Amino acid sequence: MCVVCSGAVDDVALSQLERSRQVKRVLAWILVANWAVSFGKLALGIANGLASVTADGLHSFIDGSSNVIGLVAMSIAARPADEDHPYGHGKFEALASLAIGAMIGIGMLELGRMAFNALIRDVHPTVDPTLFPFLVATLVINLIVTRVEKRFGEKLHSPLLLADANHTLSDVFVTLAVLASVALTWFKVPRADGAVAILVLGFVAWVAWGIVKHGVGILSDTARLNPVEVSAAASAVPGVRRCYDVRSRGMEESIWVDLKIEVDPSTTTAQAHEIAHEVERTLTARYPQVVDVVVHVEPGPDPSGAIEAHS
Repeated sequence: MCVVCSGAVDDVALSQLERSRQVKRVLAWILVANWAVSFGKLALGIANGLASVTADGLHSFIDGSSNVIGLVAMSIAARPADEDHPYGHGKFEALASLAIGAMIGIGMLELGRMAFNALIRDVHPTVDPTLFPFLVATLVINLIVTRVEKRFGEKLHSPLLLADANHTLSDVFVTLAVLASVALTWFKVPRADGAVAILVLGFVAWVAWGIVKHGVGILSDTARLNPVEVSAAASAVPGVRRCYDVRSRGMEESIWVDLKIEVDPSTTTAQAHEIAHEVERTLTARYPQVVDVVVHVEPGPDPSGAIEAHS
C-alpha cells in the first residue's frame, strides 16, 4: 500500500493567503521608506562628493532591494502551479536576487572610485550643513521601520519580516558611522571620508553576497527545515510508526515538504488518508511558512509475520 496525500487543508490555505497579503502590505510600506531614505542619501552624497554618505545610500538601497525580493516571493513565487510551471513559481525569487546583486555590483564600482579618490588622492569634499539633520532624520526613520516591522513580524509569525527588521537595524549603525565621518570631514580630518567609505563598502559587499547566496540556495534547492525536527513532529501523530526521507525546499516564507511515514499494515486506505492529513495539519501548524506537504504512506512490517519468521 502506498498512499500519497498532498495539499494544504482549505482553512489553512485561506489563513496563509490572508497572512501573505498582510506581509506584502507591510513590505510595500517599508520599501517606500527605505528607498526614500536611499535616494536622499545618494543624491546628497554624490552632490557633496562624500563617498561615505553615498555608500550609506547604497546600503539603504539594498534594504529596499530585500523588500523587493520579499514582495516577489510573496506574490509571483506564491502563485500556484500551472501548466507551464508544474512545480510552482518559487524560483522567481532567486532570479530577482541575482538581478539585484548585479545592480549592487555596478553601484559598488562607482563607490569604489569615490573611496579611492578620497583615500589615495586625499580629496576633501565640501560638507553641506544640511547633511547633519538629514542623517539624523534617516536614523529616526530606520528605528521606526525596525520597530514596526518587528512588531508585525511577531504578530504574523513571519521570519521574512523579522529578518528584514534586523537588516534595517544594521543601517542604524552604518549611519552612525557615516555621521562620524561627515563630522570628521567637516573638521578637515585627512582621508576620514574614504576610510569610512571603505568600511561601509565592505559591509555592503557582505550584505550583497548574502542576497546572492540566498538566491543560489533557492536555485539549488537548499534544505529549509531540520529533517530531524520534522520527523519527530510527524512521528508524534497517532498512527505513525516512524517518519523518514524528509525533504524541504523553497524560500523561508514559502516552503514545500515531502516525507514518508510508516503505518500499521492493517490500516485501511481511508484511515491512511486521515493519518496523512493529520501529519499535514501538524506540520503546517508548527511551521507557518510551509505551504505544501506531500505525505507518502507506506505499510510497516507485520509484527506477527516477523515473530513467525523468527521462530
